[in-house]
Amino acid sequence: MTTSDIAEAMKGAQLVFCPVPAHAQEDLAQAIAPHLVPGQVVFLPPGTLGSVVFARAAAAAGTLEGVAFAETGTLPWLVRKHGFAEVLISTRAVRLPTGILPLVLKDQAIAVIGEAFPGVVESCGDVLSAALMNAGPIIHPPLILMNAGPLEHFEAWDIHNEGTQASIRRVTDRLDGERVAIREALGYGAPHFPLADHYRDDGDEWMYNRKSRSNLTKSGDWREKIVLTEHRYMMEDVRLGLALLCSLADLAGVEAPVARGLLSIASAVCGRDFARDGRTLATLGLGSLSRDELQALLRTGFAA
Repeated sequence: MTTSDIAEAMKGAQLVFCPVPAHAQEDLAQAIAPHLVPGQVVFLPPGTLGSVVFARAAAAAGTLEGVAFAETGTLPWLVRKHGFAEVLISTRAVRLPTGILPLVLKDQAIAVIGEAFPGVVESCGDVLSAALMNAGPIIHPPLILMNAGPLEHFEAWDIHNEGTQASIRRVTDRLDGERVAIREALGYGAPHFPLADHYRDDGDEWMYNRKSRSNLTKSGDWREKIVLTEHRYMMEDVRLGLALLCSLADLAGVEAPVARGLLSIASAVCGRDFARDGRTLATLGLGSLSRDELQALLRTGFAA
């Protein structure tokens, strides 16, 4: 059904699918938390560790028991709106690395998500592992910051077409190397889904298929006006995603100079301090936990 009543929409549902930007998660978590029931799976693609936000809201509402929270490394589709009631899907995901909170509910949750997205869901462990698969904070910060001049000068600019040049790709690869180093330092094994696979014509298949890049650029749908201080690439992928990556680098004891540099430049562009008001382990209420304590919490979940 189509309804504006969240309780009615969620009644009897196995999967609660929440494809909203990470900066909308706090509000949505408060709205759905009172209506969760045991056995349901809340799915955030991707999540930026937003599963913790939803789990905390459920704990406060007294609906946490038996509910699983999941997040993945990317959206199941690449889409752009074409009209009031029309959306173009240029690419569908072929591999969705997915983490579960609490990890002890993994089998049940993966099975439910797999019914909605058959043949593409891959378990990658807990939700911190999944958060460190998130491609948005790797792809978009270099693209928008290193294309800041054209984005502000031209009426529309395609960051994935003429905006993706060799120098920018080298920065993206370095940033992605920092992400993988953090994953390894925290004990997460391969596959790490290196972003370089997205741009290659051979080797391991990435989250989207090999035609996704050409489909994306040929569609023309990503030739758009990006307002740097407002767009979700900045407010979600930098302010939340890149800030979280830097916070996790601290936890892992990994140097992340490219991530920190991009975060600092973005803060200057927006006149804010994203390292302080972005999403970090501290703002998620996890800042006091050691590495072992955090991963134990992600395995067994919050107290109901």
